[in-house]
Amino acid sequence: MPELPEVDAALRLAARVALGRRIVGVACAADPIVFADPPAEVHRALLGRRVVAVKRHGKHLWLELDRRPWLGMHFGMAGGLQTPQSAGVKLVSHGKGERPPGWPPRFTKLHLTFADGGELVLADGRRLGRVRLRRDPRKEPPISLLGFDALLELPTPARFAALLAERGAPIKALLLDQTFAAGVGNWIADEVLYQARIAPGRRARSLSRQEADRLRLALKRVVGTAVKLRSDSDRYPKSWLFHPRKPPRVSGALNVSVRSAFHCGSHGSDPGDPRRPAEYTVTCDVALWLTIAIASMLPTHVLDTSPEFGSMPVLHGA
Repeated sequence: MPELPEVDAALRLAARVALGRRIVGVACAADPIVFADPPAEVHRALLGRRVVAVKRHGKHLWLELDRRPWLGMHFGMAGGLQTPQSAGVKLVSHGKGERPPGWPPRFTKLHLTFADGGELVLADGRRLGRVRLRRDPRKEPPISLLGFDALLELPTPARFAALLAERGAPIKALLLDQTFAAGVGNWIADEVLYQARIAPGRRARSLSRQEADRLRLALKRVVGTAVKLRSDSDRYPKSWLFHPRKPPRVSGALNVSVRSAFHCGSHGSDPGDPRRPAEYTVTCDVALWLTIAIASMLPTHVLDTSPEFGSMPVLHGA
């Protein structure tokens, strides 16, 4: 799913193609699922209008026009913006393959043409994205219901700790809650918790002030770095959990259990499951199991299994 860094990269692409330019062509697919407003209304609202600004909040993107309503977009699980010169933001789920030939691309839902000849397409093969018309996106649902933008509106350390103290949900679930932190998705939540050395099953209100500060710093660092690198995942630091790592193929109960959980993300969730390493009593979460997989590859002198982190191996310097 496109998360905040990928949507921010889409914002830059849209600004480069559309900002200050007049829309002279609008083609809408007959898709009542993707279009929250009838395609004919979207066509009328956009045709002839000039784009005066491109904005984002969390995973939501919108074009401000010289007349309301404005165009709002959400990319769902696999949608995104493309131009003839650019394949758009690369999603991990799409692999490393090149965009299929042909223009406009397959699964095009909205195709805008500008007065200078530029083109911008919203493509979404899974039909989980949304196209909406809004008079003031920030003040109307769904954006008005969202929490702070994880890049632009990160609360102060004291306020962030106070927000955590009010919530009883597991910390990973809270990070994924868009009414708390808009823009955070699965890989960001895993990466942030990994770098902050906090087990994802911990209740948010159970975090100490030191842990809350560590979590906030990791959130700022991960999101900021990903945005700075234009969401080019190949350039993310090699120390990040984001990059796939496989445990060594050696014998032993620990490695066998870790390898199984690494591949399916579910084995070991039951404390009584014989495939679950007895040493680890934390929730069987993908991030934790990747951490354990990585830990199993390293000498014991670089690990810390302090109970402070729920018996989860901590990589020094992570």
